Amino acid sequence: MKKLVPKLRFFSSSSSSSSLIIPGCSNIPKPIYNPLYNLLPQTQNPNKIVDVICSALNHRDHSILLPSLRDEVQSLIPHLGYPEISRVLLRFQSDASRALAFFKWVKLDLGKRPNIGNYCLLLHILASSKKFPLAMQFLCELIDLTSKEDEDLFSVLVSASDECNWDPVVYDMLVKGYLKLGLVEQGFKVFRKVISSGFSVSVVTCNHLLNGLLKLESMDSCWQVYNVMCRVGIHPNTYTFNILTNVFCNDSNFREVDDFLEKMEEEGFEPDLVTYNTLVCSYCRRGKLKEAFYLYKIMYRRRVVPDLITYTSLIKGLCKDGRVREAHQTFHRMVDRGIKPDCICYNTLIYAYCKEGMMQQSKKLLHEMLGNSIVPDRFTCKIIVEGFVREGRLHAAVNFVVELRKLRVTVPFEVCDFVIGSLCREGKPFAAKHLLERISEEEGHEAKPETYNTLIESLSRCDAIEEALLLKGKLRNQNQVLDVKTYRALIVCLCRKGRNREAECLMSEMLDSEVKPDSFICGALVNGYCKELDFVKAESLLGLFALKFKIFDTESYNSLVKAICDTGSGYNKVLELQERMQRLGFVPNSLSCKYLIQVLEQPSLPNHPPED
Repeated sequence: MKKLVPKLRFFSSSSSSSSLIIPGCSNIPKPIYNPLYNLLPQTQNPNKIVDVICSALNHRDHSILLPSLRDEVQSLIPHLGYPEISRVLLRFQSDASRALAFFKWVKLDLGKRPNIGNYCLLLHILASSKKFPLAMQFLCELIDLTSKEDEDLFSVLVSASDECNWDPVVYDMLVKGYLKLGLVEQGFKVFRKVISSGFSVSVVTCNHLLNGLLKLESMDSCWQVYNVMCRVGIHPNTYTFNILTNVFCNDSNFREVDDFLEKMEEEGFEPDLVTYNTLVCSYCRRGKLKEAFYLYKIMYRRRVVPDLITYTSLIKGLCKDGRVREAHQTFHRMVDRGIKPDCICYNTLIYAYCKEGMMQQSKKLLHEMLGNSIVPDRFTCKIIVEGFVREGRLHAAVNFVVELRKLRVTVPFEVCDFVIGSLCREGKPFAAKHLLERISEEEGHEAKPETYNTLIESLSRCDAIEEALLLKGKLRNQNQVLDVKTYRALIVCLCRKGRNREAECLMSEMLDSEVKPDSFICGALVNGYCKELDFVKAESLLGLFALKFKIFDTESYNSLVKAICDTGSGYNKVLELQERMQRLGFVPNSLSCKYLIQVLEQPSLPNHPPED
């Protein structure tokens, strides 16, 4: 053992020792052995600090040690370094309670941080005294302190065993400690060190390690652990084989699972319900339904009764394969055999029926759930509502939500929000508004700003501007900021109805809220003032959007050119506008030129340029 693990001089008081786990402890002085100190009283003699502390621990109740001992050795505390702490611990290795009391006194009352060597001595003392929970507590504390440092705890623990009584179970606990803290990869490294050094690890710890590696999807490492177990004589149990079955099912060598099961039976372990459920679930997930149902039949032959998990896996596999009616038959077979389905099982079937567009069957299953006192969850309501909407049956989706509420089933607000959004997209904002108000009044739910924004947009598109503005005011009163899409919908609607100045005021409000406009808002306002023949205002808005927001909307510019041309204002006026716009950065396109040509083709106009 000494050849395998180099001894660490963790008892050294050198300030450069690598075993210091807390920065800032390197200034603790080295032990001083000066003969002149022997002339001092014992409680002031640094050479006697270990004797004084041990004597105090021996002659008093260690549970009331803290205040009195500190006063007694006040002058010696600066001389209490790592070597002295270790010497005290070693003197009490046969009295774990006093050793632990001293360790806590140093750490909590004196505020000194023991190093790795001190911790390892305490761990050996606690483990050899069969105080395993306490040992695990301090082991986890040590691992947590050193997890971010490159410290070889195993080597220090082995070196400490040369100085005190020890129990080999402490090395099994070391692996378990890493796993308990979720440090699976470090635990695997320590496991290999422990095994290569000739120590043993319990099958329980191996199972924890296998489970951790499986969650990390380290399949190769799982097989390495299993091979080590076989090589060193750690006998696997049923739990081990169930974990390895999971490894097989998640590994690429899934075809070898039958050989593994035969080996499991050769070892004297019969596959249990967990084993079969793992395999059935994996077969169904991979679309191997024939193999899954074969195992299902084998379970009955071997007197392993399938449970809810087994049937749910089979039902899910059939639904995934599009065999919904067979899945429902399997569901009935499960019920006939006395197994009560849960919400997940019902949801599996309901989802499959919704996917096939069979909404009546989905609703029937939901009513069956309620009849069996199974409360539908968020997913149940969501998939049925989405199914109705996907089938274009929006009215049925609304009625379904109302029906659930009458049945006192809590409908998640996200489902109601989805229905409201769907109604808005279908151009039915008043139905959406009514549903929102009803939910808000009865359940006290306050809709998200996004829901109100969607509703305002839909009302604006339907020219219901007064209702849209009321909702906008409600949001503003709640200090909620409208997004650019909502402002755009309101402004476009106002301009369409000839309320251009209200639209412009709304744009000012939008700018005050630090929401930037876009080209659609520019186009709506320009077109609105063009219809009023207020070309000066339309031109000023084009300039504002170009200079302040860098929005050069050629379509709006062309609308202004066309409006001027349609009034018969003449070529010169259009040409002057074009020059002003070019100075701002507008570039005429083919449509702009077309409008100018149309003006030139009108010789009766007074402003027509003379012919050459």
